[in-house]
Amino acid sequence: MARASVREQIVDAAYEQFHRHGYNACGVKLITDSAGVPKGSFYNHFESKEALALVVMERYGATRRVPDLAKADVAPLARLRAHFDFLASDIEKYGYERGCVFGNFSNEAADHSPAIRDGLVTSFATWSAAVAGAIREAQADGSVTSAQDPEVLARFLVNAWEGAIVGERAAKDGSSFAAFFTLAFGTLLR
Repeated sequence: MARASVREQIVDAAYEQFHRHGYNACGVKLITDSAGVPKGSFYNHFESKEALALVVMERYGATRRVPDLAKADVAPLARLRAHFDFLASDIEKYGYERGCVFGNFSNEAADHSPAIRDGLVTSFATWSAAVAGAIREAQADGSVTSAQDPEVLARFLVNAWEGAIVGERAAKDGSSFAAFFTLAFGTLLR
C-alpha cells in the first residue's frame, strides 16, 4: 500500500488536531509532530497555518453529508432529520468534546483572519442552501408548512444546531440536542 504524501500527512494531522484542540491551540510544530514529518516540510506545502485551516475546513465540510440533503429517493423531511441525526451521533461518539470545525473556527479565528472568515461564510452558506433546498421540497410535498421562508428557516436551523453543539460541549448529556430536535422537528418543521 502506498504511503500518504507528506502534504496529506500534514492535512490529516491538522484535521485531527484542529478538531480536537481548536485553531489557536494548534501550532505548526504540534501538527507536524502529529504527522510525523519535520517542521520545515510544512512550509513546502502550505504558506501558513491559516492556509492549512482552509484545506481542513474543505475536508471537514466534505464529511458532513451535505449532498445527502438533496437525495430524491428519501422524503425531504426524513433527509433533514437524518442529516442532523448524523451530525449529533458524530459529536456524541467523541464524548461531546470536539464540536464542529466551522463553529470552532468561527469562535477562534473569524474575527482575526479574513481568509478563514470568508471560508466560513462560504461553508455556512453551502450548508444552509442545502438545508433550505430540503425544506423547500418538504414544503412542496406538504410535510412542512409554507409559512416560513426556507432560506431563513434553514439559516436559523444551522445556527440553532451550532448553539446546541456549544450547549453539549458544556453539559455532555444530550439535553441540548434533545431540545434542538424537539423544537426543530416538533414545532418548526411541521
